[in-house]
Amino acid sequence: MWYSCLVSRTSDDTVQLLKRVPVFSTLGEEELARIAEVTVPRRFDPGEIVFREGDESDTCYVVRSGRTRAIREHSDGRSITLATFRPGDIFGELAMFDNERRSATIETIGHTEAIAILGGDMRRLLRQHPDMAVKLVGALGRRLRETNERLARQSFQTVQSRVAAVLGQLVAAARTEGAADVDVLITSTQADLAQLAGSSRESASRFLAVLERAGIITQGRGKLIVHDSAALERYVY
Repeated sequence: MWYSCLVSRTSDDTVQLLKRVPVFSTLGEEELARIAEVTVPRRFDPGEIVFREGDESDTCYVVRSGRTRAIREHSDGRSITLATFRPGDIFGELAMFDNERRSATIETIGHTEAIAILGGDMRRLLRQHPDMAVKLVGALGRRLRETNERLARQSFQTVQSRVAAVLGQLVAAARTEGAADVDVLITSTQADLAQLAGSSRESASRFLAVLERAGIITQGRGKLIVHDSAALERYVY
């Protein structure tokens, strides 16, 4: 009886986590429960590589706690952070549909817990329940359009605007995890922020210094505190 209750509670927690994933936003409770049944819990140490660019794609992951980041590496040794993933975010989701090579490396930032969904299990569910496949394709299409719109906006933005936008996104993500409305702690380095904004570290650093002189942020080693997120919006256009 105790084990049955524990399994049920764990499954319910997983369903609630899956509800937060935009790709699964169009699925109903019963459909999410089917996915929850095939998930596998995973734990990763800080700095652990979940998978590398070029690896075979057979699993996607949803972050339960902690953070990860997607990295692309250049042949000359340089790397760029493409995105960060927080609780409720999914990465490697194309593995649900095919087994193409990974397009980026995923590295954890701190201790991270996630649930893994094997591509084979997901494709079996989609064959058994075609309506789920239709809903997922629609959700992925919307996500692709949103990404294209974001990239289009960024192509016309200045470095200052891009850095301010990234900070705003990180503040919003922190608040979904329970951060207060003011004095929001962001645990990212200047290099991380520069990469996310698609700028050089020097350019991002100069703008962060402007924000600090204005009292909008306070910088520390590998972190910063956003005191006035509304003021950041004045720099985004």
